[in-house]
Amino acid sequence: MFKTALRNVLAHKARLLMTVLAVMLGVAFVSGTLVFTDTLGNAFRNQSSKSYDKVAVAVTTYGSRDDAEREPGVSKQTLQKIEKLDGVASATGRVDGFAGVAGTDGKLIGQGWANKGGNFAPGQGGNDPAYTFTQGSGPVEDDQIALDKDTADKGKYAVGDTVRVATNGPVKQYKLAGVFTTEDGQVNAGGSLVLFDTAVAQELYLKPGYFQNVSVAAAPGADAQKILGEVKPLLPKDASAKTGQELADQEAKDIEKGLSGLNQTLLAFAAIALFVGIFLISNTFTMLVAQRTRELALMRAVGASRGQVRRSVLAEALVVGTIASAIGFALGLGLATGLRSAMGAFGAKLPDGPLIISATPVIAALAVGVFVTLIAALLPAWRAAKIPPVAAMSSVHGVATTKSLVVRNSIGGVITLGGAAAVMAGAAAGKDGKMLIGLGAFLALVGIIILIPLLSRPVIALVRPALSKAFGVSGKLASQNAVRNPRRTGATASALAIGLTLVTGLSVLGVTLGSAIDKMTTDNIKADYMVQMAANGSGLDKDVLSALRKAPGVSAVSPKESSYLQLDGSGQSVAGVTPGDIEKVINVEPVSGSLATLGQGQIAVDDKTAAKHGWKPGSKVAVEFADQKKGSLTIGATYKENEFLDSVLAPTSVLDPHQTKPYIPQIFVKTDGGATSANEKALVSALGDNPAISIMDQQDIRNEFGGMINTLLNIMYGLLAMALLIAVLGVVNTLAMSVFERQQEIGMLRAIGLDRRKVKRMIRLEAIVISMFGAVIGIGLGSFLAWAIGQTIKKSIPNYALVIPWDRIGIFLLLAGLVGVLAAMWPARSAAKLNMLTAIKTE
Repeated sequence: MFKTALRNVLAHKARLLMTVLAVMLGVAFVSGTLVFTDTLGNAFRNQSSKSYDKVAVAVTTYGSRDDAEREPGVSKQTLQKIEKLDGVASATGRVDGFAGVAGTDGKLIGQGWANKGGNFAPGQGGNDPAYTFTQGSGPVEDDQIALDKDTADKGKYAVGDTVRVATNGPVKQYKLAGVFTTEDGQVNAGGSLVLFDTAVAQELYLKPGYFQNVSVAAAPGADAQKILGEVKPLLPKDASAKTGQELADQEAKDIEKGLSGLNQTLLAFAAIALFVGIFLISNTFTMLVAQRTRELALMRAVGASRGQVRRSVLAEALVVGTIASAIGFALGLGLATGLRSAMGAFGAKLPDGPLIISATPVIAALAVGVFVTLIAALLPAWRAAKIPPVAAMSSVHGVATTKSLVVRNSIGGVITLGGAAAVMAGAAAGKDGKMLIGLGAFLALVGIIILIPLLSRPVIALVRPALSKAFGVSGKLASQNAVRNPRRTGATASALAIGLTLVTGLSVLGVTLGSAIDKMTTDNIKADYMVQMAANGSGLDKDVLSALRKAPGVSAVSPKESSYLQLDGSGQSVAGVTPGDIEKVINVEPVSGSLATLGQGQIAVDDKTAAKHGWKPGSKVAVEFADQKKGSLTIGATYKENEFLDSVLAPTSVLDPHQTKPYIPQIFVKTDGGATSANEKALVSALGDNPAISIMDQQDIRNEFGGMINTLLNIMYGLLAMALLIAVLGVVNTLAMSVFERQQEIGMLRAIGLDRRKVKRMIRLEAIVISMFGAVIGIGLGSFLAWAIGQTIKKSIPNYALVIPWDRIGIFLLLAGLVGVLAAMWPARSAAKLNMLTAIKTE
């Protein structure tokens, strides 16, 4: 039987092409993902291991925003004590934070989130072992810096040039003392690195005389564990110390964990592509079995058992799956290389390393490809084995019985109703119904797929009159051909429906979230401008607040300082604000008392928090500040709960004495005359044209959130593209094999007067009808599931209200129609080129 299967594959290789392509693309996605993440993981682990090669012990503190009383890091005196320990060759103190470099065009260089600054820490020889200088030397004066080579090249800076650098305060000018290379992970990710003299870095990021981290190098023969034991007692509270090997191992685990998440995400989309491919493969084998009915019947007549016929079809699937998987794996290697290059093109400088091809992706590629192909061919093989020899030999094509469709429709109806009920129940349960919605969505999708053959006749019948009127005989024949074999149409449309269900669901959710954020911005922000760091989420300096208050045209300014307090033993997030200005820049609705008159020792709480704890204006509450100092505060006012604000508001004068460096993520500014170009220029000028600080009006805020949502959606669309491509191949495959199957019919139509142009039109219209049918099912189901998911997040986002993006849905429908036109090009041309006399005598 295997020889027979091999001959059949070779005999029908053209008709199996689309099946091979579908499996090949799915397997390429799987193998490419596994090889890419293996390669990335190996490169990062090697880089991490090298960075800790000469580190015996590493000390880490959390200094930048600690309290004012405890030590913010490792002091210079403690560092000197560590250096004097037995077995210690050297101890290097490090301090770092955000630093943005302005290019000659005034714009920020590098990926903002990865930009940072640090200290140049030369050893006895005057060199810092972490950096290799290619030009000049390290900074040793207050007005000097050094830049990594990539940043210097992008900014076209040379040693001796003046460079504008911003941290979280005003822009300052420095002389470039040197250019260096580094294996720093953030620089490799596209960020910039600025080195300052140690004293300057400490002043900028921490506190003079203190370090956030310390790297200890061991003398030859010294034991790292012994050094660790002697270092720990010298450290301040909350500091941690580990050996270099422990840190390398921990970082390797973190890398593994991070890549595992990436792996799972990419493999989930690969699974969707393979699932869509099952419909194409099943359709192919179903049509091949129908076209070879006489051949299979003859095998049965000469003694082949049902099992042998079944195994023959499955053996063909095995051959096809193996060949496609092997090609797909090779394509996956190219995909892995391409992904790496693409990330480099977007600014991520990945560590060097060879392509890692382990046994896992090889086995996974072959196993997944063969398994999917066999599963898809199982039902056609079962049907082939059930054809009685005599009945089969008297008919060219096997037809699905009414009974089988009745059973199928009954099963599909039950599953669909069950899925819809689960989705509705999950939606009614709110945020606790996510699992129920997930289960219901899966069941509903499976049920709809089973029911699609039943739905095809009535849905397509709706457009039949319009097609007949607009395109005459071609339109009428196209609509009839589309429903002639409901199973085939259903399988083809299902592939498109799955892809568009996901695409539509994501689009509806994304647009609705964007609308909710727009409304939240409009309803809650009175300020004309919001000022924040441009990229990496670090806080603004108090100097920025002072500069904004002095800017011309500014009428009100309030920070939204982030802190945390224990009030009556309950942890509360707190926003530090300017009492007299907060109501002018944020839409705060007072319930009792006055926010504007909050004084020293007073705070305001939202009405729900106040009701929960029984607080009201005048209530005294016990407080523990960030520095663990205790005291009491008075409730001065209450306000209506606001999703834009924390549960507690406090004057900055209450919080700042208990923090080393207040964390100010945003500052809100109200200007005379509103958001105008003149006012914006005045703010930019007041901040010294700082490239690291973003000044956004309300439209900019909405655009930023909308841009993030659109970026995420575009990534999702890209990942679903493989599934949609396979669905398109399914339409091509169905039409091509349908043309082969209907050669006699097409020849007869040509003989009675249907010209080539009308034959092409008939095939194209059939493709469009099938594609649009699948699109309508997918868009409808996707919108329903998006509504249900929205019910689970409504309470978290009070402004959430379903928005149907009709413009995008219109585009999806147009693209579905275009898919039909493109998919029909080759089959339509083949049908039109048939020799009518040869076709008529074909059996």
